[in-house]
Amino acid sequence: MLRRHRIISPRTLLAWHQRLIKKKWMQPPSAGRPPVPQGLRQLIMRLGTENPHWGFRRVHGELRRPGHRVSPAAIRRILRAAGLGPAPRRHPTRGEWTTFLKAQSNGLLATDLLHVDTIGLQRLYALFVMEVHTRTVHILGVTAHPTAAWATQQARQLLWHLGEHAAGFTHLVRDRDAKFTAAFDAVFASEGITVAKAPPRSPNCNPHAERFIGSVREECANRLLIYDRGHAQRILHDYAHHFNEHRPHQGRQQLAPLDDPKVLLLPAARIKRRQAVTGLINEYRRAS
Repeated sequence: MLRRHRIISPRTLLAWHQRLIKKKWMQPPSAGRPPVPQGLRQLIMRLGTENPHWGFRRVHGELRRPGHRVSPAAIRRILRAAGLGPAPRRHPTRGEWTTFLKAQSNGLLATDLLHVDTIGLQRLYALFVMEVHTRTVHILGVTAHPTAAWATQQARQLLWHLGEHAAGFTHLVRDRDAKFTAAFDAVFASEGITVAKAPPRSPNCNPHAERFIGSVREECANRLLIYDRGHAQRILHDYAHHFNEHRPHQGRQQLAPLDDPKVLLLPAARIKRRQAVTGLINEYRRAS
C-alpha cells in the first residue's frame, strides 16, 4: 500500500542526504589574491601596446618604479588576454607607420589614385599628391588609361610646378600600385625626396590620401553625374580649390590648408554664402 503511494524513490532520498552531508562539510572557497584593479590593467595593456618589444618581466620592472605591486604572472595573463603575446609582438606595422607619419609630417608628401565613374560607366582615374603638413592637394591629371609612363610624367610636372618649394620635402608615401615604378620614384629622388612604400594591402598606412579620397566621394563625386574626362577634371580641380582655400581641417585646428595660422580673424558682423563645386558645397565668407 505504502509502496503504491510513495512520493519519492529511495534513490532520490539518498541523493538528498548525500547533498546535505556535502554541503555541511564543504569548505568555503579561499579568497585568493585580490583582483588587479581596472586602472592598473589598462596601464599594463598600454605599456604592452606602446612597447611591442617588452616582455611581461620588462613591464613588471617598469611598473615597480612608480610603486605598482603586481606579480609577473598576473601581467603575463593580462597581456595574453588582451592579445599581446610574447615579445617581440608581431604586426606592429600600423603603430610604426603612425609614428613615422607624425615625425615626418613637415616634409611629407602622400600620393594615390582615386577613381570616378561617368554616366556611361567609364572609369576614370585621377592622380593626386597631398602636402601632409598643410593638407594642400594637387590634382595632377585625369585619364581613363593610367600607365606608368603617364604617372611618371605627372610627377615631373608636379615638381616643376612646386619649383623651389620642393626642396622642403623629404619623403613621399605611396602604395605598391604597378603604375608607381622605379622611374616614378627616380623623379622624386632627383630632388632628394625619399619614397616610402606602404606595406601591401595596408591603406591605413597612407591615411591622409585615403581620407582625401573619402572626402571627394562623400562631398562631390557621389553627388553628381560625370559626363566625361573633361567634366571630371573640372569638378576635381574645383573641389581641390575649395579643399585648399576654404575647407577646415581638424589636423590644422579647423584652418584651411592655405590659411595663415598667424592671422587672427575677428568675428564678422555679416557673412555671405558662396556656392562652390557647381553648387554642391556652401562656403561662408565675410560680407564686404
